[in-house]
Amino acid sequence: MARNSDSMLAETEDLIRADSWRMDCLRAVRSLQLPDWYIGAGFVRNAIWDALHEKPVRTPLNDVDLIYFDRADRGAATEARLEGRLTALMPDVVWQVRDQARMHIPNQHPPYRDSAHAIAHWPETQTCVGVRLETADTLTIVAPYGLAENWSLRVTPNPEVPYPVEVFNQRVRGKRWLEIWPRLQVHWASDGR
Repeated sequence: MARNSDSMLAETEDLIRADSWRMDCLRAVRSLQLPDWYIGAGFVRNAIWDALHEKPVRTPLNDVDLIYFDRADRGAATEARLEGRLTALMPDVVWQVRDQARMHIPNQHPPYRDSAHAIAHWPETQTCVGVRLETADTLTIVAPYGLAENWSLRVTPNPEVPYPVEVFNQRVRGKRWLEIWPRLQVHWASDGR
């Protein structure tokens, strides 16, 4: 079945909604009422890759990446406090909470405008995706490079943000993506990209 952007969006939303654990994570984060938040990276990417590999059981995540954007409070202590609140709500989840209003500094990038702009700076195009549960229970998905990248089974370095070659290659190897999802087609980074 050929997928267009609308069908990929609908299929991605269906995958998230069909997973009660993912929906519980989204509800927990929504309860914090954070500004401009998303759960990103593997939370969405892995759901798609699992579906394309017809995995009957969700691939476990090492952590759940929650991002938000708050220029008024950029402290790491706030992030730790939020991780604690989320752990109290869902003790079996390892949460990683980061305010993207400050993450440009450790990433050595110019300041991000908002959470979607920050997501666009992640190392792999397929990782540049996030989802938020709105108050009306609708899902908002952000994918700066489109969802086709996530549904393609290709894994590529982010073409817009030149990370060192070894960062992409080590992430793919270190996360064992080819062992978990053997049909992935990795476009290994090289100095010539």
